[in-house]
Amino acid sequence: MRIWDIKPQILCRQHLLGEHRELHALWTILSNDKKGYRNHPETKRWVGKLNALHSRHEALVQEMKNRGYTHHTPLDKTNLDDLGKQDQFVHSIEEQMEILRKKGCDCKV
Repeated sequence: MRIWDIKPQILCRQHLLGEHRELHALWTILSNDKKGYRNHPETKRWVGKLNALHSRHEALVQEMKNRGYTHHTPLDKTNLDDLGKQDQFVHSIEEQMEILRKKGCDCKV
């Protein structure tokens, strides 16, 4: 599971759509207090930060629309709880860029 902290415009199709899918899974875990993946580092860093996660979702959706993709899965904002900023990282921005470089995909890194 990974939610990137870099601009969605940088992501290739695979990573953009993959992050969107994983963000929905993470949203379900956190907003419904599910146990699966609860101890995953990526999950832990978003606890108490649903506003920030919602903002990331909206940024992903905007980029998807910019690329001509359709979006039919809005998030339920009923449980928004907290800070609108994510300031905890599993990997730094620089490390995330390096991870993408090593994947050899079409991400613009």
